Amino acid sequence: MATSEPDRHRSRNRPSLSNRPPARPPVRGRVPLRKLLRVASVACGIQFGWALQLSLLTPYVQELGIPHAWASIIWLCGPLSGLVVQPLVGHMSDRCTSRFGRRRPFIVAGAVSISLSVLIIGHSADIGWLLGDRGNFRPRAIAAFVFGFWILDVANNMTQGPCRALLADLTGKDHRRTRVANAYFSLFMAVGNVLGFATGSFSGWFKILPFTRTSACNADCANLKSAFYLDIIFIAITTYISIAAAKEVPLGSPTDRGAPSNEEGPGQSEHAQEAFLWELFGTFRYFSGSIWIILSVTALNWIGWFPFLLFDTDWMGREIYGGKPNEGQIYATGVRMGSLGLMLNSVVLGITSVLLEKLCRKWGAGFIWGVSNIVMAICFLSMLILFYVSSHLDYVGQGTPPNGVVIAALIIFAVLGIPLAITYSVPYALISTRIESLGLGQGLSMGVLNLAIVIPQVVVSLGSGPWDQLFGGGNSPAFAVAAVAAFTSGLIAILAVPRSSASVQKPRAVI
Repeated sequence: MATSEPDRHRSRNRPSLSNRPPARPPVRGRVPLRKLLRVASVACGIQFGWALQLSLLTPYVQELGIPHAWASIIWLCGPLSGLVVQPLVGHMSDRCTSRFGRRRPFIVAGAVSISLSVLIIGHSADIGWLLGDRGNFRPRAIAAFVFGFWILDVANNMTQGPCRALLADLTGKDHRRTRVANAYFSLFMAVGNVLGFATGSFSGWFKILPFTRTSACNADCANLKSAFYLDIIFIAITTYISIAAAKEVPLGSPTDRGAPSNEEGPGQSEHAQEAFLWELFGTFRYFSGSIWIILSVTALNWIGWFPFLLFDTDWMGREIYGGKPNEGQIYATGVRMGSLGLMLNSVVLGITSVLLEKLCRKWGAGFIWGVSNIVMAICFLSMLILFYVSSHLDYVGQGTPPNGVVIAALIIFAVLGIPLAITYSVPYALISTRIESLGLGQGLSMGVLNLAIVIPQVVVSLGSGPWDQLFGGGNSPAFAVAAVAAFTSGLIAILAVPRSSASVQKPRAVI
């Protein structure tokens, strides 16, 4: 059939199939914010148990007979497990080929392990009694407690890394949504903290659950046991909500576009441990200067945070209320007041998490992070000043401290919620957006950042007890070091972390 002149003209101007540019690959749709919110909800359950751990376990371990100078050694298991477990779990989850997805099997396994561990911790006094413990020093109960505590920390590290990696998988290279997802995670951590610290500050759980009080377990122990029962229920609910919301595509399936490619053949899977170690430490040489700065600020930041997280309620019971473990109710009253302060801290943390994205967009994530670290240093310095003032008052040994001293301590605890919210969010967003160019999976990138968190914790766990004893005991020497570390990290973040991290990279329109 003859072709008209206009058609021939159009055909000459139309590019041939061989000269056309390749078709643009399909773009994965943005994950709805409500789905990110549901996926991040598991942080609430994890942090509920973590709040109970922070507020009640340091005083409890001293009631079992462990001296204050050795209490920090018990917490050494957390950083040591995090040093190995979280990077390893992150690496394994990057390559997991389960039909349930890459991250969700590890989240479920971690939640089950947390439930088992808190049962062991809550019943440690009963276990020690059955094995022959009597009196104030209970070595068998301590052994059961330490065993459960190690499992708890391993389980926490097994769960949190895949949770954050799952959020990073869902947001992809959308830097703004990555920050929003981490802010959601931080918000749910705040909610879990509020509920956990409120649970820890209530002293009547053994009346609601009277079967928890036994010959080996007094009222304080029964409250701890009851609170952990609630923790099991809560983490089961939030884990279900989270894993039901995230419909992961199995790695290697034809529809998997978001997961990093598994370049290793199936025959190499049995050598995952060697590949993990080589990949983790071998990638250090490829880190840019900005990544090293972020890791350095994170390390100094956690040298500041860990003494507070370790001794916060103990500081309230000892330095502010003037009590001692197993010597009257003054110390226990101070511990419960410390739990109330941590609950206020978590309320402020939640509010800050909601506002964090707007602050980072306006001022830059590095600047906000640095200012928050300086605020943290000022708070630690205020704790030292408050202890100095209270030690020169005459209430110690005669009753509770003046209301002004208690209110000042509670205000300090509450203000610390601002830098804590930023610590729980900004470093993860910064590192996940900068390390993806190296070809690492998000699970392993969270493990790399975790190294900058746990190594300082190991240092603090080993050194805080002897350091405090060197200056006469108490918690003030560790807080002095924390103030210096926090101030230094703040200056480095303000001066060295690039401001470009605050810019929002809008996705290109698909034409």
